[in-house]
Amino acid sequence: MASRIVSLTVNDREEELIAKPGTSLLGALRENLGLTAAKRGCAQGACGSCTVLLDARPVPACLVPVETVDGADVRTLEGVAADGELDEVQSAFLEDFATQCGFCTAGMIMTAEALLVDNPQPTRDEVIEAISGNVCRCTGYEPIVAAILDAAQRRRASGRTA
Repeated sequence: MASRIVSLTVNDREEELIAKPGTSLLGALRENLGLTAAKRGCAQGACGSCTVLLDARPVPACLVPVETVDGADVRTLEGVAADGELDEVQSAFLEDFATQCGFCTAGMIMTAEALLVDNPQPTRDEVIEAISGNVCRCTGYEPIVAAILDAAQRRRASGRTA
C-alpha cells in the first residue's frame, strides 16, 4: 500500500501529513507533528499513556491507524492550556500532587477532560471507572482521583462546564 495524505484538526490547527500504511495516530502525532505529551507505553491500548481525544472521545492513540481518521478532530495535552494558562484539570494535578514521574499524566488528564465534559459533577466511583484504562505505577491513584474531583469542583465554581 502507498502512503497517503491525511488531514486532521489537531489542537484547533489544520494539519496535513503523509502517513505510511499502519502508522498509528500516536506515531503521527509524535513523529510528524512533534507533539510528544502522549507517550508510547504498552503499544497495546491497555495502559492509557497515549490517550488523546479523537472527536472529543478518549482513545488509545497507539491503536488508531492514522489513515482511518482523516478529517477528524484531535486534542492532545499540548492543546489543553489556553493562552499559556493551565486549565482546571492541569492546575488540580499540579497543586494536588497527582503526578510523580509524569509518564501517565497526559493520558490521565485527557481522560479527565473527557469525563468532565460529559459529567461535570462525577462521583468518586465515576472518576475511578473513567480512569480504569489508565495505568499509573507511581502515585497510587488516590491523588489522581482527588485532583479530578477537585478540578470538577473548580469548573463548577468558575461556571465552566466544558
